[in-house]
Amino acid sequence: MTAVTLLDGGLGQEINLRSDGPATALWSVEVMMSRPDIVEAVHQDFIKAGADAITVNAYTATRSRLARNGHPEWFEDAQANALKLARKARADSGADIQITGCLPPLVASYVTELAEDYDNSFKAFEEIVAVQQDGVDVMFIETIGLIAEANAGIDAAKASGKPVYVSFTLNDDSSNTLRSGEKLEDAVAEAAARGVDGIMVNCSIPEAVTVAMPVLATGNCRFGGYANGFTSIEKLVPGGNVDALKARTDLDPAAYGNFVSQWLDAGASIIGGCCEVGPAHIAYLDQMLKDAGVKRQKL
Repeated sequence: MTAVTLLDGGLGQEINLRSDGPATALWSVEVMMSRPDIVEAVHQDFIKAGADAITVNAYTATRSRLARNGHPEWFEDAQANALKLARKARADSGADIQITGCLPPLVASYVTELAEDYDNSFKAFEEIVAVQQDGVDVMFIETIGLIAEANAGIDAAKASGKPVYVSFTLNDDSSNTLRSGEKLEDAVAEAAARGVDGIMVNCSIPEAVTVAMPVLATGNCRFGGYANGFTSIEKLVPGGNVDALKARTDLDPAAYGNFVSQWLDAGASIIGGCCEVGPAHIAYLDQMLKDAGVKRQKL
């Protein structure tokens, strides 16, 4: 089996679950602005669980999301805080881990018809890359449901000179289609042609991630996945919050590990978790890899 990179789990959802306040449309970024200690503690817990890389808490820190929810002035501070907290968690842990940037869907998760066109997306991603690039080791474009937005993110991230990975979110019907309805095989082909270092799928149910593995392998680069633990994302609307979603009750660490084992058998070398996949799941995966004698590698 090839060497593997173990990512962290669902950072934003774990932060939200530990917060005393109600969920908001700005999710874990809003928590971070008042309770940075929660964010740092979650990073630390994923590091202790065995993650080889942690992602900065900047998923909803885009200008369009912040403006829609009444805090356009937060952009610089939110991005800076996300970088500072991830770097502090790494320094305090003493662990030799990587920090990944976060280039998310700019306007809304899953609702691809609201996405900007390529040119406007590129400009927005370019600004985020400029802010993040000196504080991270790797650039992640993640939870992307539209090929044009993925391409804009990749092109902006490539200018950083850092390794670039892209991760798509899929419809949960195992059709290997993006949330936009576009074919995953087309998304993989375009990402590979742009010279990404790896292609993944995330924030989709693990069953859909499993079916995607053979398609991801056609990109001829590193590939993998990190699934969510939601029953469905259909009730989440732009400007809504994650309280509208329900967690599965059949996805404990061992059950999640069974899915991940299938991804590894298919050749995946990047694994981790998304929403509702917590430190206990990552610790289980870490031990599973150790028990199997699987070597680890950086992104």
